[in-house]
Amino acid sequence: MTHEEVKKELLKNKKIAAAFQQNDLAYNIGCMVEELRLRNGLSQAALAQKIGTKQTSIARLESGSSLPSLSFLKRIADATETTLILPQFLVLKKETERQPVL
Repeated sequence: MTHEEVKKELLKNKKIAAAFQQNDLAYNIGCMVEELRLRNGLSQAALAQKIGTKQTSIARLESGSSLPSLSFLKRIADATETTLILPQFLVLKKETERQPVL
């Protein structure tokens, strides 16, 4: 059985699917922060020092094991001289019809 087949089977369980979606958001944010940090030539420790936190906080964020607050992301944006874009909600009316809320 392939990884994708296992994932598809597991996601049939509503509790697992809900946990996956939450962790997926955290993982995606972590990947974006890691990419931003690397583009700025910063180690985890250097970024942590710039925003007044510990290296382990950056490591947890980048691994997707924790969902950061918007204020934490804003501190990262300020430290890397980037802009944090306002998040959007996606309203699910039907499974096939999805519209962003602006």
